[in-house]
Formats: sequence, structure tokens, C-alpha cells
Amino acid sequence: MPFERRRHRGKPEGGTRPGLALRLAALGGILFLHLPLLFIVLYAFSAEDKSFVFPPPALTTRWFAVALEREDVRAALLLSLQVASVATVLALFLGTMAAAAVWRSSFFGREAISLLVILPIALPGIITGIALRSALNLGGLPFSFWTIVIGHATFCIVVVYNNALARLRRTSPSLIEASMDLGANGFQTFRHVIFPQLATALLAGGMLAFALSFDEVIVTTFTAGQQATLPIWMLNELVRPRQRPVTNVVAVFVIAITLVPILLAFYLTRHGQDAAGSGR
Repeated sequence: MPFERRRHRGKPEGGTRPGLALRLAALGGILFLHLPLLFIVLYAFSAEDKSFVFPPPALTTRWFAVALEREDVRAALLLSLQVASVATVLALFLGTMAAAAVWRSSFFGREAISLLVILPIALPGIITGIALRSALNLGGLPFSFWTIVIGHATFCIVVVYNNALARLRRTSPSLIEASMDLGANGFQTFRHVIFPQLATALLAGGMLAFALSFDEVIVTTFTAGQQATLPIWMLNELVRPRQRPVTNVVAVFVIAITLVPILLAFYLTRHGQDAAGSGR
């Protein structure tokens, strides 16, 4: 028996080759995904304003000042921040309510409703965009700030819903029963028992929703009308480039603004199971 234990604890047959191959494959995938981002950052500092030359003949930071001085860039950035903020608030409210309803209630068609909530993020963005545009035309709604928010909220809700539902399913119902037995009403139970369990999940879901909304381009194309969010502005500039480094600078802004919430969301949920059980 001890021999069997030692044998199972040893290295797998075939040496370390499978592990090395897996590491190389993972490294190749990471480079494939992130190396283009590094080139975008590099070209944002390029002194050449007409074409991309590698390596850049000289480096400069003047394009950051040029980008911030342009009114169209500032307007697009402000619009993107406003849309992402409002869409995130709507997603937090509606996604949490939907998750609580699915978690607490047992009714016919519950799984079908859950599928319908998740469907917008599973469908291709162009399908969602066409459906939203058709619905807006049928309703006679003019394209505005709120049509963009509605479009973004459709898929931002899914992120919050998934995070909240996963955390609620790890929450023991006995905690709620104990709170009720001790005389707490519904609001007190939510404030002191349920919300502490949900806090990190909602924060992570909200940050992911903000990041998804801020860099969304496909659905926005169908719901924005003549308005231009930052990703739409970048798409237009790529078609008719005037100062290519400025486009790269704006891309760096988008990378930075979306990367920070994603990293924070990962940090908050990396020990999600333990956090849900301890009420942090």
C-alpha cells in the first residue's frame, strides 16, 4: 500500500513533456491575444503620423496632448462614460432582481426564463443589434442616448445576473430562515444577511458590465444613430484616417479604462466561494 501511494504521487508516465507542451501552448495563446495590444501602445508613441513603420523612427508623447485637445475625442469619451455608467446601474438593478426571482421562486418555466435572460450575450452582436433596431423602429423611438443605453443594458444584465445567481446559489437558505426567526423583516434580512453575501459579486459584475459597455461597438452601431461613442469614433477614424497615432492613443485609453475594471473584478471573485460563505 505505501508503494502504491508513492507510485501515484510520482511524475506521470512520459516525463515532463506534456506539461512543457501545455505551457508553450498557453504562452503562444497569450502572445497571440496580447501582442497586438502592445503594438497599439507602441504606435501611440510613434513620431510618424502617416504610416506604421516598425520600429518607429522616433518616440513622442505629443499625440496624447493632440488627442485630448480634439473636441470630437472628448465628446465621444464623455458619451461612452455616461452610457456605460447608466447601463451598469440598470444592469445591477434588473440583473439582481432577476437573479433573486430565479433563486427564491420555483415555478414552471424557470429555466426557460433563465435562458432568455442569458440569450442576449450568447447571440452574435449583429443579431442583437438588428433586433433592437427593428424594435425601436416599430416603437417609433428616435435614436438617442437612451437607445444606446437600452442596447447596452441587454447584455450587461447578463453579467450581473450570472454573478448574482452564482453567489445566491452558494448562500445557505438557513441564514435567511434564522434571520426571520429572530424577528428581522424582509428589508433587514436583505441588508444584514443577503447583501453582505452579494456585495463582492455585484461589484465585480458591475465593473465587468461597465467594461463591456464602454468598448461595445456592434450593438452601438445599430442603436446610436448619428451619435459616436469612443469605439464608434475609432471605427470611423480607421476608415478615414487623418492622424493615425491619435487613433492609437484613443485605443490606449479604451484598453486602460476597460482593463482596470476587469482586473478588479477578477481580484474580487478569485476566492468567490470563500467570500460567499464568510459574508465578505
